[in-house]
Amino acid sequence: MIIAMKPEATEEQIQHICDSIIGIGYTPHIIRGEERVVIGAIGHGDGRDHLQGLISAPGVADVVPISQPYKLVSRELRPMQSVVKLGDLEIGGPEFIVMAGPCSVETRDQLMETAVAVRAAGAQVLRGGAYKPRTSPYDFQGLEEEGLKLLAEARSRTGLKIITEVITPEDVEMVARYADILQVGARNMQNFALLKRLGSAGRPVLLKRGLSATIKELLLSAEYIALNGNHDIVLCERGIRTFEPATRNTLDLAAVALLKEISHLPVVVDPSHGTGKRSLVRPTSKAAVAVGADGLIVEVHPRPEEAWSDGPQSLTTQGFAELVAELKAYVRLESRYLN
Repeated sequence: MIIAMKPEATEEQIQHICDSIIGIGYTPHIIRGEERVVIGAIGHGDGRDHLQGLISAPGVADVVPISQPYKLVSRELRPMQSVVKLGDLEIGGPEFIVMAGPCSVETRDQLMETAVAVRAAGAQVLRGGAYKPRTSPYDFQGLEEEGLKLLAEARSRTGLKIITEVITPEDVEMVARYADILQVGARNMQNFALLKRLGSAGRPVLLKRGLSATIKELLLSAEYIALNGNHDIVLCERGIRTFEPATRNTLDLAAVALLKEISHLPVVVDPSHGTGKRSLVRPTSKAAVAVGADGLIVEVHPRPEEAWSDGPQSLTTQGFAELVAELKAYVRLESRYLN
């Protein structure tokens, strides 16, 4: 249920509604807008009639059911866009955010060269995998904590924020010590133990859509994180598995527009995994701007032909600089900016 307070509602009346919601067996979630306060009553139980009865309480303007199974991440509960803040960086605000870097952290030289280059080109966040869940057990699995240390070193050198993937609940605390944003990869989108743990991680989470996940399933996975206390969530469309073999995945750009319509969470696009082809990264990045994405996460490697993973879809540092330069005109058309 959503309890919409009157614009003139007092703090005492708001607190009374929160206490009443708790007494009925639900959890109150307060959202303060520019004109009024909205309180979500989140939980399960047989107290819907009692919640509906709050319409008569002082300061209450309306009581409306939430129709979607994902409550906290729905625009029904929060009509305004959420903004995930990391210091002076805001994802979901007027600035179009670009995250870039190698699929895998390989060596210090490789990472530092990439970090300096993407920073110079205009990226705000450095991506790089220290833990790599791979389809084959024989493929490179990442440098693990040594890779995290190299990412932290690159942050100190360039000032870039760091995003890297966390795979297991047991690794959350350690990865959070090094990273600014914790990434949940496509294969872990429904790792519910991990999602619950991320609720108390104290770091923003970028949640990638699963290989064959519906939009509803993606949002319910985000709900797990939010319900456990972390509302700093960024959704990521990275392509889904379909019958089409010409691209690595099918990049569902319609999903971006729909997610922006039904959820208040920021949405970014991964054109690298979404297509699996270097030549398609630039055009699909431009399309992502047009459908309302709040940013991109792009794979960049100084020498893709030598990359230990995902070389065919990685841009060169020069190619990335050209992409960012081209994107600026598209971003302006959407009344946003890209430094």
